[in-house]
Amino acid sequence: MKTFLVTGCAGFIGWKVSEKLLQQGHTVIGVDNINPYYDVRVKEYRLSGLKKYDGFVFYQLDIEDFPSLREVFQKHTFDCVINEAARAGVRYSIENPHVYFTTNVMGTLNLLELCKENNVPKFVLASTSSLYAGQKMPFKEDLPVNTPISPYASSKKSAEVLSYTYHYLYGIDVSVVRYFTVYGPAGRPDMSVFRFIKWALEGKPLEVFGDGSQSRDFTYVDDIATGTILATKPLGYEIINLGNNQPHSLKELIGLIEKYTGKKTKLSLKDFHKADMKATWADISKAQSLLGWEPTVSFEGGIRRTVEWTLENWEWVKEVRI
Repeated sequence: MKTFLVTGCAGFIGWKVSEKLLQQGHTVIGVDNINPYYDVRVKEYRLSGLKKYDGFVFYQLDIEDFPSLREVFQKHTFDCVINEAARAGVRYSIENPHVYFTTNVMGTLNLLELCKENNVPKFVLASTSSLYAGQKMPFKEDLPVNTPISPYASSKKSAEVLSYTYHYLYGIDVSVVRYFTVYGPAGRPDMSVFRFIKWALEGKPLEVFGDGSQSRDFTYVDDIATGTILATKPLGYEIINLGNNQPHSLKELIGLIEKYTGKKTKLSLKDFHKADMKATWADISKAQSLLGWEPTVSFEGGIRRTVEWTLENWEWVKEVRI
């Protein structure tokens, strides 16, 4: 059994990665600052589940806080660091770009420095499909992603470049996993799946940016977590897409939400946002060959599970700010 540092462990993907590692019998040292970018009740729900495991140790701190982070590295010996801590959200990054760089770039630099200092052999960086803006689909990892269209994407590109530098200079084994529109139970309240389900159950109009024809390679959170854990094996330096390889439009999403909530929805159409992408589609052949990974949960099955979770937890979910 190994010891993992998972940053952002109360975040959506970090939570599920931590949960799966703990279920496999590993020790997880979790770090999260529990910031209020979205309603902290969702983060507290995730964290409460992790705290039930004997192998879980939690530190509430920010990866920008180098001295506090160093203390964690001094207390524990890590086989692998999985960096899921990040400021997420394309649109909000335009309003507040500075915090995206202090967390996503400087925070990553802090972790890499401490991996070097403490001889941690493996580093996994969570990255994003937002880097592929303007590229030909399906998106392959070798595309020249040099034209990010949001501060969020720019910060993730910077973190990827830093990770390569530390691999080259210090021999740290690095896997960069680029995620494609992750959804599922206890997901992020600022994303469409959570919002649309909640609005549908409340009888409120669904706010849609554009006409609903834009598509995303929606990928279920359990599949993403499984792929991330598989990427902790020695690979040298690799960038790997984790996506469903089957894009679906927002109109399809809304249709499934109506089907499983039993609610007919109304749409409130907004202007398409300049920093949003019209479509995403992952080529996952590299994940299949290097990791033996492919998604197992269908889009319809994932939306059904997410609606069911929302209904089961409605007493507190209905109070969540979105």
